[in-house]
Amino acid sequence: MGTQASEAAQARGLTRALLAEQVGVARMLFPDYEKGKVRLYTDILERIAAALDVSPAKLLGRGPLTDEERVPSLRLMKRLKRIERLAPAQQKALLTTIDMFLKAAEAGPP
Repeated sequence: MGTQASEAAQARGLTRALLAEQVGVARMLFPDYEKGKVRLYTDILERIAAALDVSPAKLLGRGPLTDEERVPSLRLMKRLKRIERLAPAQQKALLTTIDMFLKAAEAGPP
């Protein structure tokens, strides 16, 4: 987590003690969380982020995910597997339809 939590807390005028109280953890754990000495469980990370009004990604030193970092949904992946099992001509027809739909959606309302 680095020092992002401390910096965000200072920016909001919160001490470690007050932040720890809001999050529900011992104050003396914060330096260990920041240094990575103690496992930072997701629920604790989310509570710290909520108390500081920042995203968990920001606390971890990351910005929003890029399109390349996003993982496709499981529903989409299952459909893609089904599409891969189609005959090449069926795949081509389906992909042409999808491409036309996406082009129209990107163009905006008529």
